[in-house]
Amino acid sequence: MTCLVSAYKLITMKKILVIDDNAGIRENTAEILTLAGFEVETAENGKRGVEKALVAVPDLIVCDIMMPQLDGYGVLHLLKANATTEQIPFIFLTAKSERIDFRKGMELGADDYITKPFDDLELLKAIEIRFKKLDLVSSVYSPGEKGANDLIKDLKCSGLFPLDPSQYETQTITKKLLLYSVGKRPRNLFFLRSGKIKSFKTHVDGKEYITNLYNAGDYIGHLSLIEDKNYEDTAEVLEDAEVNMIPKDDFLHAIYNDMNIAKKFIRLISMDVTEKEERLLHLAYDSLRKRVATALIGIHEKFLVGENPRKILDITREDIAQYVGTATESLIRTLSDFKAEKLIEIRDGKIRILDITKLAALPS
Repeated sequence: MTCLVSAYKLITMKKILVIDDNAGIRENTAEILTLAGFEVETAENGKRGVEKALVAVPDLIVCDIMMPQLDGYGVLHLLKANATTEQIPFIFLTAKSERIDFRKGMELGADDYITKPFDDLELLKAIEIRFKKLDLVSSVYSPGEKGANDLIKDLKCSGLFPLDPSQYETQTITKKLLLYSVGKRPRNLFFLRSGKIKSFKTHVDGKEYITNLYNAGDYIGHLSLIEDKNYEDTAEVLEDAEVNMIPKDDFLHAIYNDMNIAKKFIRLISMDVTEKEERLLHLAYDSLRKRVATALIGIHEKFLVGENPRKILDITREDIAQYVGTATESLIRTLSDFKAEKLIEIRDGKIRILDITKLAALPS
């Protein structure tokens, strides 16, 4: 799995504003950050810090709490109320360790605390984490479940998702068994260690429509947990699977521990309806050839990423038909046409894509 932020470098020439009325701490902090490759601005009190932040618009602010004229809480309040500076990551420097002070700062929107005295690595590590989170929040993800899944993976890969799936219960589920069913209350986030799973909805006429496909490394069920509602589809194992069960409360605590990350999830979920409507429009108006081609490419990208691009698609005709939204007989006829056109190869009932470019270019 490739991390979106795995190549992150601390030395990025980002601008940091240090606000502290203690000249020694202010200068020492500025020196540490300058040596680490940051551009540094300093301010000797809260009032001056707000003025500089509004003009310089730094990438991150490190601010003392107890200062004359305007304390750190006042600085944070004023900057969060301004559209230009409200999204700037904010780290408090404080000699006070009482929990009530931590709580007050977090309620106002602080991102982190560092208690004085602190060492160089502690400060740099806190800043690195803030920038990693900012990169993730600023990144563009696909709408809906896929984007939320990719975001969880990137959080895990960057060390910002504190849950290790391997530390939780593992279940082995054999082919054709259900992971969950429609209408049930979600209790876990599922991590697919191995195998393949499909989720589907059943029409009133008994026909199934595949809503998603999952491969090893995917998280399953996060949208229902975040939205706090019953499952709207059913998940069935396509290939014997090993699944880690992460309790709902553990997952939600990890997500809502950072409100910027939580907001990112909520935005992705809000786009889920649009994404589903777009897929339904394609099902309604695209030709059968286009729908089958799109399905084959989607399955190929889902299950064969990073593998031999000519590897067979190990999925039944019935499942492909459900993914396309057509009868199995119609699918088989279309696959025969694609074979005759040398777009795919079929051997022993298995499909292999021969020309993905031409397949993608088929007209609607």
